[in-house]
Amino acid sequence: MSGGVDSAVAALLLKRAGFDVHGLYMSNWDEDDDYCTTAQDFQDARATAAELGIPLHRVSFAEAYRHRVFDYFLTEYRAGRTPNPDVLCNREIKFGVCLEYAERLGARRFATGHYARLERRADGPALLKARDLNKDQSYFLHAVAPEHFERVLFPLGDLGKTEVRALAREAGLPVFDKPDSTGICFIGERPFREFLARYIPTTPGDIVTEQGEIVGRHRGLAFYTLGQRGGLEIGGRAGKSEDAWYVADKLLAQNQLVAVQGHDHPLLASRALLTGPCHWLVEPEGAEIRAQIKVRYRQPDQQCHATVRCDGSMTVQFTEPQRAVTPGQFAVLYDGDRCLGGGVIERARLPKVDA
Repeated sequence: MSGGVDSAVAALLLKRAGFDVHGLYMSNWDEDDDYCTTAQDFQDARATAAELGIPLHRVSFAEAYRHRVFDYFLTEYRAGRTPNPDVLCNREIKFGVCLEYAERLGARRFATGHYARLERRADGPALLKARDLNKDQSYFLHAVAPEHFERVLFPLGDLGKTEVRALAREAGLPVFDKPDSTGICFIGERPFREFLARYIPTTPGDIVTEQGEIVGRHRGLAFYTLGQRGGLEIGGRAGKSEDAWYVADKLLAQNQLVAVQGHDHPLLASRALLTGPCHWLVEPEGAEIRAQIKVRYRQPDQQCHATVRCDGSMTVQFTEPQRAVTPGQFAVLYDGDRCLGGGVIERARLPKVDA
């Protein structure tokens, strides 16, 4: 129980279904400052547990989180990539050490407030998208070990957010109108660049056009992501259009940021990508896969053709070019509603490279 409305209603539904429910509040970040909401979140979880009449356990996984998630987060940013720590948090913490801790407490089932569904099938538990596609979180769950899903329940999988809040309000839960948390858990609402600069030194360099013309200065490649518009501070330039500037590439060896003008500039589009070793929830029957893909959270499914390589990585060819495919993010494959698995994007091939 995180102290939010989703996990509160998950507990409510399980209790109504006749389960002997215990709440478990985990804290993963041990720095206490104005941006950290851990203390308030725990009080909200405690108030909810009291209203439901269930015990609430509290545990800290801060050390495991730093080693298994945060170190990876920093390593990726130092390499000029844009990681997604929420995927690792689910694999390593929530459905890793936290699930193990719950089992040591005697739990036979483990439930969370994720918007996703599980079906028991002949080939094992199938991870499916939530009924509410606007809230679906299966993308963040694709790297969880499939055997762990044998013990997992997702009570909210068939509900929408409006229904969840209505259930919380009707049950008198104190968090029924609590705003959703946003951003990465250990950053909270604080300015992202300010936080990152505490751990990664700034290494300023040139912002260049695709022709190599210098048009500005960046503060460090780690502080920018592909497709980004804001924060480039490139003013109007003689001989250039008035279109907005976007980050199109990072040249690590030269410490240069490549910027282009126009939301639909060709250098922002990719026809293919290469992943690192993939994690599969459904083992591919062959090397060739026709499927749908998401290269970022909440992206509509895109048609693709994937090829699994001998080293466990995969190449993906998109039916339609995709904008701002970003190394460090995850490419996740689907067959309709079923999540098949995915891998970290190593690089996207720009159109001029594809040619």
